[in-house]
Amino acid sequence: MKTEPIWVIYKEFRFEAAHKLPHHQGKCRRLHGHSWLGRVYIQSNQLISSGPQQGMVMDFGKVTNYLDPLLENYLDHHYLNATTGLENPTSEAIAEWIFQKLAKMNLPGLYGVEIKETCTSGAYYSPYQFLTLKT
Repeated sequence: MKTEPIWVIYKEFRFEAAHKLPHHQGKCRRLHGHSWLGRVYIQSNQLISSGPQQGMVMDFGKVTNYLDPLLENYLDHHYLNATTGLENPTSEAIAEWIFQKLAKMNLPGLYGVEIKETCTSGAYYSPYQFLTLKT
């Protein structure tokens, strides 16, 4: 059985933002901020075959072009409860929100979004089955 190769690239991004989780039973119920770290994952079963992007899934700058409007208008130095329209903007909800926004912008090969709100806590969202590597 022959299998198709798959490449997955990611573009990392950062933003500073505040939120509160109104349903939380602890201190996250109060307004607070994070230095957020995110990654957008792009997949392809083929690489670009010619031109200046030969050998790439996609130029990382192209991914940045999709992310920049979201960062500027909704995420960086914003109050996420207001700008995203999410009542309870958990890491999980923010990862899905970013994915849906990028999907509406038709980002080719979009596979998943990862969000970290602290250096040890985060979430990953993809509407696709999680990738597993076969050994």
